[in-house]
Amino acid sequence: MSSGYQVIARKWRPQVFDDVVGQDHVVRTLKNAILRDRIAHAYLFVGPRGTGKTSIARILAKALNCEKGPTEEPCGICASCESILKGSSMDVIEIDGASNNSVDQIRDLRDDVRYAPSQGKFKIYIIDEVHMLSTAAFNALLKTLEEPPAHVKFVFATTEAQKVLPTIISRCQRFDLKPISESLIAGHLAHIAKKEKIEIEDLALKAIARLADGGLRDSQSILEQMIAFCGNKIEERDVLDVYGLVSAEKVLELAKAIASGNYADIVSLVDEFDRNGRDLLRLLIDLQNLVRSSLLESVRENGSTDRLGNRITSESLTRLLDSLIEGEEGIKFGLSEKVNFEVTLMKAAENCRARAIDSLIQEISSMAGKLPQEDQSSESSEKKKDSDRVIGAPPQKEINDPQPIHALVQEEQSPYVVNDILESPTPEISQDEKKADEIEVAPQLSELVDRIPQSNKEMLEELFRGKFVSVQKLDLDDLK
Repeated sequence: MSSGYQVIARKWRPQVFDDVVGQDHVVRTLKNAILRDRIAHAYLFVGPRGTGKTSIARILAKALNCEKGPTEEPCGICASCESILKGSSMDVIEIDGASNNSVDQIRDLRDDVRYAPSQGKFKIYIIDEVHMLSTAAFNALLKTLEEPPAHVKFVFATTEAQKVLPTIISRCQRFDLKPISESLIAGHLAHIAKKEKIEIEDLALKAIARLADGGLRDSQSILEQMIAFCGNKIEERDVLDVYGLVSAEKVLELAKAIASGNYADIVSLVDEFDRNGRDLLRLLIDLQNLVRSSLLESVRENGSTDRLGNRITSESLTRLLDSLIEGEEGIKFGLSEKVNFEVTLMKAAENCRARAIDSLIQEISSMAGKLPQEDQSSESSEKKKDSDRVIGAPPQKEINDPQPIHALVQEEQSPYVVNDILESPTPEISQDEKKADEIEVAPQLSELVDRIPQSNKEMLEELFRGKFVSVQKLDLDDLK
């Protein structure tokens, strides 16, 4: 076995700016700064793990100290570039902030910056995980960082910028590196696999990219492990089995069962995933990402989407996503991961089908406002003002509707009456006038009820545990 073997993550580390994946905004800024001779004395790279912070810092060091430099395209073959690549350059000092975080070590660094570079044009200090430095170490670095010698450049890298002192950040040019998209990761892995003569399915690439969660180095490490497991041919089921993932098709099937409230399918799918040893927490994260993308799609399509089966509104998707997020902590730290996962999905299904009462009232009111207006004398207008109220309900805003809506809901034991609230008590009306009003109003109310969407009817029937029997005008005296 060759002792010089390098893993994929090291072998395929970017060596020039054009090799960097998914950080075009950083690469463009640094290349323009070099071209226009506007190189700052300190840079701060912030971003998740495996997104290219240290790699970009090394490329910047090569670009500044290359024999042709400063240049935006280091040659990679000169003595300076080769020494930086091997990590043996005397002018590029890499420091691990986690293990060199004391004030004494920073004082030594402050003394060393006074000496000129031995080979290149600049002396470059790369401090990784800079947030691990102590407060005293940060303070010892402040003055040197603000006014370093002309031949010194600082490059800091961190995953937790909030732990870096604001006085340090204010003295640096900050670059935020973003998580790399799954499509870019899959494309880069396909390029590596082709060069390494590895046959790998597109679905397997997508599964690895999904598992990497925005980190290119993580995806390369996963690919390395899959090559060791499968050899020169990698299929999707191999990735799913090794890492306990659920296929994208099964994730979509589970999301549709939740959106439709199909509890039997939910339980059946969860049992299948648990029996096959799938990672339920990872499945929850995949569900969250799917619902989030569906929510964004519904926003673009005027408030609803059919991506999860039946047409579902943005309001329902928001409730569904909120329930999945709330259940994440219980799955992580609960005693039974499967039970907590099932409960989370059940709650999500319930909340997805729920409806905010204010939006329901607004929708019904807007439908009532579409009733045709009739010419009425002042006397008949006074006679048609009702003050029917829902039994036990608090006073509500009055609804200016010339024809109030009354829906009689029949249950097994006792009827419930759903009435709109109007402004004043109704004067006493004769039986003949009541019949005349009923003849005039009933056809319009029937047409209005017919125009109510079936989904709203089903929801109201489930809410009141009854069903619509008839539509009629009620009198306050009848309720007494």
